[in-house]
Amino acid sequence: MTEAALRPTGLRRRAEELAAALPPLLVAAEHLAAAVQLGEHGRRRAGMGDEFWQFRPAHAGDEARMIDWRRSARADVHFVREKEWQAAQSVQIWLDDARSMEFTGAKDRPTKGDRARLLALALSVLMIRAGERVGLADASAPPRPGEVQLMRLAQTFTAPPGEADFGAPVARAFLPHARAVFLSDFLGDPAPVEAALTEAADRGVKGALVQILDPVEEAFPFDGRTIFESMAGSLTYETRKAGDLRDRYLQRIAERKDRLDRLARATGWLFLCHHTGDSPQSALLWLYRALERVR
Repeated sequence: MTEAALRPTGLRRRAEELAAALPPLLVAAEHLAAAVQLGEHGRRRAGMGDEFWQFRPAHAGDEARMIDWRRSARADVHFVREKEWQAAQSVQIWLDDARSMEFTGAKDRPTKGDRARLLALALSVLMIRAGERVGLADASAPPRPGEVQLMRLAQTFTAPPGEADFGAPVARAFLPHARAVFLSDFLGDPAPVEAALTEAADRGVKGALVQILDPVEEAFPFDGRTIFESMAGSLTYETRKAGDLRDRYLQRIAERKDRLDRLARATGWLFLCHHTGDSPQSALLWLYRALERVR
């Protein structure tokens, strides 16, 4: 892949090309149906409406302009004036930037990280064009609408990878009742994933786990003398009979996928395992529909 294609503008162009095949009809239709069925005042949720709904304590990531200074002056904390929900909601994304995501089993396939970045930005394009607010699961980029936010996300997604072998999701900045997406290979310690989803469930956040794997990681086509080394180089294992490890490895992969699926179902989330050798459009369509199902 060329250097230009990995720049924010290049990644965004590719993401928009992918998103163009899936117009924002799915989300727009759900919003329109809800508005028709429930009427202008039929459903009260925090969002972008014009009428006052409630005050709530300010959270990390709230903009200063959202704070009601008159109400806050009567207390020791800042309060945000929330308005009636009419159309838009927030979608928060955690994109694994660990070194394991930079693996590919073939030169003609994208890395897991490249596929995750493309899906994350394409989903952001679709959501923002449908009137949604999109941001990150940490406090670095709170959910916002608009084209400027797309460029901000593209710049974040194209940042250099982290130093850790495996990533751990961050859930400290989830907005109550938002929707979320985690994109990762989920090959590291599952405990942080379980903690993040538990925290999300406590805040009423539902979403989708997308496990991105290279086909080699599912097939284990190794035999004879093989040296296995993590992408960061901190883990190394050498064997003369790699084929003898195949059954145990495949069992461990199946167990991890089953654990993620059960964890997702237990917390009201949905789970997908996507291979980098498959079409990104199928994963994007699944993601788009998944976020509607967990609304």
